[in-house]
Amino acid sequence: MARYIGGVCRQCRRIGEKLFLKGDRCLTPKCAVERDRRGMGPGMRSGRRRKVSERGVQLREKQKARYSYGVLEKQFRRYFAAAERRSGMTGQNLMQILETRMDNVVYRMGFADSRNQARQLVNHGHFDLNGRKTDIASALVKSGDTVSVREKSKGLEYFKVRAEDLAAKNVPTWLSVDIEKLSGRVLSLPTREDIDTRVNEQIIVEYYSR
Repeated sequence: MARYIGGVCRQCRRIGEKLFLKGDRCLTPKCAVERDRRGMGPGMRSGRRRKVSERGVQLREKQKARYSYGVLEKQFRRYFAAAERRSGMTGQNLMQILETRMDNVVYRMGFADSRNQARQLVNHGHFDLNGRKTDIASALVKSGDTVSVREKSKGLEYFKVRAEDLAAKNVPTWLSVDIEKLSGRVLSLPTREDIDTRVNEQIIVEYYSR
């Protein structure tokens, strides 16, 4: 499967704001967006700023959502099509689908510092979904599902350190975490108010509705 292998900081600079793709590093002065004070983005400098068209604004918002959740274009289109088929508002349905990806749930529960790190952990087979090994980062969870670190992975140094840090993590209200068991439960599907990702989903709907 194709995947983005470039520098993730370039994605933040291209959008012009922090997408927190490197976890806590994004909160430090080392953040590439902090260093890019002119806001010119990556690549060669033309020396002048161009006015962004309405179409450009829509594209940037769609790319922001893609970069934030680490989703490729073809997969993102499938998510949008699925969101349209669901009842309710398409934009909110899209955000709910993105939030309920397995890698995002692992990240939200505090088992990883970034979605990219969570994706690696899931792909390497360190998690169970409802008691069964799941190594598909794009798997969608449902209300009532349980996500847990596999028994043989709990002895790894990474998860021993992670267990000590879990108490300081802010877990969304739609999730719960059992620190001792290194597991979590999906209490309900997230509403738009539960999602703190800074994306204007209505602009994305406009982009695909052109």
